[in-house]
Amino acid sequence: MRECDERLSLALSQRLGVPDAVGRILASRGIDFEQAEQFLAPTLREMIPDPLCLRDMDRAVERLKRAIQREEKIAVFGDYDVDGATSSSLLKLFLEAIGRPLEVYIPDRIREGYGPNSEAFLTLAQKGASLVVTVDCGITAYEPLEFAAQQGLDVIVVDHHVAETKLPSAVAVVNPNRLDDSSGLGHLAAVGVTFLLLVALNRALRADGWYREQGVQEPDLIRLLDLVALGTVCDVVPLTGLNRAFVTQGLKVLAQRRNIGLQALSDVARVDDMPNAHHLGFILGPRVNAGGRVGESSLGAELLTSKDASRAWSLAQRLDGYNSERRDIEAQVLEEAILQIEAQGSPGDLVLAVGQDWHPGVIGIVASRLKERFDRPALVISFDEEGVGKGSGRSVRGVDLGALVLAARQQGLLINGGGHAMAAGLTVDRDRLDELHAFMSDRIGHVLFDISYQPTLKLDGTLQYRASHYEFYQSLEQLAPYGTGNPEPRFAIPNVQILRADVVGSDHLRVFARTEAGDRLKGIAFRSVGRPLGDMLQASKDLPIHLAGKLRPDSWAGAEALQFHIEDAAKAST
Repeated sequence: MRECDERLSLALSQRLGVPDAVGRILASRGIDFEQAEQFLAPTLREMIPDPLCLRDMDRAVERLKRAIQREEKIAVFGDYDVDGATSSSLLKLFLEAIGRPLEVYIPDRIREGYGPNSEAFLTLAQKGASLVVTVDCGITAYEPLEFAAQQGLDVIVVDHHVAETKLPSAVAVVNPNRLDDSSGLGHLAAVGVTFLLLVALNRALRADGWYREQGVQEPDLIRLLDLVALGTVCDVVPLTGLNRAFVTQGLKVLAQRRNIGLQALSDVARVDDMPNAHHLGFILGPRVNAGGRVGESSLGAELLTSKDASRAWSLAQRLDGYNSERRDIEAQVLEEAILQIEAQGSPGDLVLAVGQDWHPGVIGIVASRLKERFDRPALVISFDEEGVGKGSGRSVRGVDLGALVLAARQQGLLINGGGHAMAAGLTVDRDRLDELHAFMSDRIGHVLFDISYQPTLKLDGTLQYRASHYEFYQSLEQLAPYGTGNPEPRFAIPNVQILRADVVGSDHLRVFARTEAGDRLKGIAFRSVGRPLGDMLQASKDLPIHLAGKLRPDSWAGAEALQFHIEDAAKAST
């Protein structure tokens, strides 16, 4: 059970008029009386800070404002993931709305790799750009930014990844995670930082009277919040504080279906019900990402900024196809990685899988799957014919992987690398692999020992499940959106009798059961076939077991039907 102040829990439920379980969940997440109402109904009006609290924001705004007023050619260099695509799209849509075009450059993952490069800056300079904004990248791109300066390019870095003491050469470096920034906004994704940049820029243009002088209508920034929500959820940053307001309000904008690209993508992906964070993170996001992973990296940003419904539909279909291709490639690489790890015996404190010419577009997802399977930080590296490996890692609670990769880079073990607490990327020579493995395993081992890490499923309570629990489920939805920092509530249902456990798809189990009270319970256990959970569910027919998981709507069974997403099980004591 999650620890909480039981007196506060009871007081919250009474004062707010919510079920005891909701009061307990609020208390377990550290929400007190002063924060509760804002947590349940977050608004940007109350939560958005003055953007100038970010270091260098004033310099970034001044340079962008001057470029707009002088009609300079502006370009954006964005990362190829969802955070980069949404950040790039924010800038493009804002500038187009005020009559200023923007050149969008998204690098090819395989040919160019992560982050700014000199060739790209040269291309942008040759196209006439005088100002480039890097989004979701650039904080450690020292040499490319020096090259950009030599080409006469001014660069503004907008990033959120872990920064070193040394900053790149730029007009402005806006990053809440630079060491001298005191804004307290380090939890933002790059798209959140980019939105604050636009808030400040919009305010500056208004104060100068530029809109009035040019006869230009001021852009409606609220209409861009669907993109902010998408990038925030997909970058797996904490859904607390300002991020919670971004996602809550952004989902309302998404439901209005104003963005032609997101409308087309929702239709292609068959998102018919009210959108939530799950749709962003697991349905729309992967499709936006698919172009950068296995297809054309620019497609995501092009879709999100499209003004042509026919073109948007075509792009959405292509991205959906790339996403299917990505899943097939991912499954193959994951199988090879698991076989490799299991052949080694115990994976140790760092789960490491190394392959030759594994597709770099899926190694991050495979690392995430390995982390889930082995409950340890995971690193997946794919080497090319020249012995250069591109790696992607995912971490567990308490282990700052981005900081560890930065430390490895400073030790000279990496060609390049960076990231944040839960995810990181790196480039390494094959002859330094053993040293890197030893270095990171040692550091991770010490951290896991210090925090007494143990794989744990935290429970928010026990449920005596009833078929009438839909009203209770609706009360839980006040706590959404869920994500890092605000996990979806998880419950135990005791003494459940398994009636049937049928394989669906390739490796999922559809479970039909009866509760202690005699109610029928429908459940699903994803990716459980052939693993201990699936084996136990299939072997427990007619036996009482306890289940742990989450309540979710079951749209196939009716408007108010629920199913239980099973994450764990335990034998009931006799």
